[in-house]
Amino acid sequence: MHVTIIPGVALPSKLARPDVFHPSIVLAGCPQLVEGDGDDYGLIQALRGRGLHATWLSWDDPQTERADLVILRAAWDYVERRDEFLAWTTRVRALLNAPDVVAWNSDKHYLRDLADAGVPTLTSSFFEPGQKVTLPRGEIVVKPAIGAGSIDTGRFVDHTAARAHVAALQASGRTALVQPYDARVEAGETALVFLAGKQSHAFTKGPMLPPEGQVALLDESGTYVAETLTSADPDFAMWDVGVAALEAASGHLGIETTDLLYARVDLIGGPDNPVLLELEVIEPGLGWRQLDTATRELQQRTFAVEVESALERRGLGPLSHRRP
Repeated sequence: MHVTIIPGVALPSKLARPDVFHPSIVLAGCPQLVEGDGDDYGLIQALRGRGLHATWLSWDDPQTERADLVILRAAWDYVERRDEFLAWTTRVRALLNAPDVVAWNSDKHYLRDLADAGVPTLTSSFFEPGQKVTLPRGEIVVKPAIGAGSIDTGRFVDHTAARAHVAALQASGRTALVQPYDARVEAGETALVFLAGKQSHAFTKGPMLPPEGQVALLDESGTYVAETLTSADPDFAMWDVGVAALEAASGHLGIETTDLLYARVDLIGGPDNPVLLELEVIEPGLGWRQLDTATRELQQRTFAVEVESALERRGLGPLSHRRP
C-alpha cells in the first residue's frame, strides 16, 4: 500500500505507532544466584540486540509466572525443592527448555534411556530405597539419582563406606546411582554445547571429585562443587556422540532436537572411545567465558536468534499481536 504523507495531516495511529509486541523474558536463577554465576554475562545484551528485553529473576519469584517466556539458566537449588520446581515449570506461560524435558532430565534414570538407544554411556546401576545393593568391583562413584552440582556425590575404594553412603541416600528416600570410577575423568570432562540442536562450542571441566576421605570444595553459593574450566576443540568423533545423545533424548521425548534451546553433553575419553557421563538440558553452565570475545559474542548472538525463533513459533515474536 502506498501512503502519501500530507504536511499538517496526522497519520492514522496504526501507521504512526506500529503495533510492535515486546514479549517479557525472564532468565531464571535461584535465590542463592538470582543472576547466575556470571558466566551468562552478555546474554541480556545479546537479546537486546534482537529487540528482546530480558531480566533476571529467581525461578520462585511470582513475577516469573507473568512473563511471556522463562529461560532456565541457574535454577541450581531445584533438587531440594523438586516437586515444587516441577509444578512451577507447568505454570509459567512458556519455558525453555520445556517442562517435559526438565522432568525427564532432572532424574538420572534418563541415562538408561540413552543407553537403551545405543548412546555409549557410563555403566549405571540404580538402587531404590529399600532395594538390596550389589556393588561393582573396584573404585566406584555413588551419587543421588536426583541431584545436581555433584552435591552428595563421593568416590569410594572402601565398599563398606560406599554401602553406608548408599544406605544414607536410601534412608532419606532417595535413589542411589552407582557407577564405576573411570580414571579417564582425571584428564577432565569434555563439555559439548549445542544451541537449538546445532554444534556451538566446547570446553573442558577439570576433575571435581576428590579421592575418598577428602571433601569437595563447594562454590561460595553452596549450590555446586567448584569447577575448573578451560577451552577445548574436540574431535568430530566426540561431537558425533553428542549428536547421538541429543537425537536419542529428542526421540524419547517426542520432540525435535531444534526444540532444545540449549544442551550440554559431558563426555570422558578421547575420540577413540568417548563415553557419556551426563546430558544437561535443564540449566547447564554453557562455558561462555572460555571463548574469546569475538566467538562469545557470535555464539551469544546465535543464542538470542534461537530465542527469537522460539518466540515466533509460539506467536510471541516482536511483530506478533496479542489475541484476546
